[in-house]
Amino acid sequence: MILIGLTGSIGMGKSTTAAMFREAGVPVYDADAAVHDLYDTGGAAVGPVGEAFPGAVKDGRVDREALRQVVLGDPEALKRLNAIVHPLVGRDRVGFFARAQAQGADLVVLDIPLLFETGGDAGVDAIVVASAPAPMQRERVLARPGMTPDRLDAILAQQLADADKRARAHFVVDTSRGLDPAREQVARIISAVRDPGFRSARDGAAG
Repeated sequence: MILIGLTGSIGMGKSTTAAMFREAGVPVYDADAAVHDLYDTGGAAVGPVGEAFPGAVKDGRVDREALRQVVLGDPEALKRLNAIVHPLVGRDRVGFFARAQAQGADLVVLDIPLLFETGGDAGVDAIVVASAPAPMQRERVLARPGMTPDRLDAILAQQLADADKRARAHFVVDTSRGLDPAREQVARIISAVRDPGFRSARDGAAG
């Protein structure tokens, strides 16, 4: 089974690109959704996060905004959080792989916002980066409720620069040109990785 790692900085259209893979019949693992479930009532991360970050758990679930305020701009706090969450997400992902294989999938997409930052790029066959020009990115993100320029800058400071992501990608989906062109790019990527001549990045070559 071919593993595609899909990533992209905030506001670059990664979630929209992931939806296009789903539309094409490719199973997509959403790491953000997995974390949401882990943080919800009864989730496996609620207890450990509450112990590590007092005040981050309210009414039996992790308050993501309260937690974000604690770790934003604090590399050590973020490191402690990742040490709790990443193994739990990894366990959840194993179940996703098992279900995809049972359904006969030959290709899956791992939608992981911090693919490079967490070293997840080493475990995939190809890397797809969703990207758009910086002014469009800022416009998209600042249109979100509650978002401010300072908060956006703090988020971007914790993410690998878009130029570096594109340089390390095997495929780049330009989301600035509209939905139909993006769908065409996704279709070409699917065809490319399914081609018998495709060589996995884990074999030391780009696709």
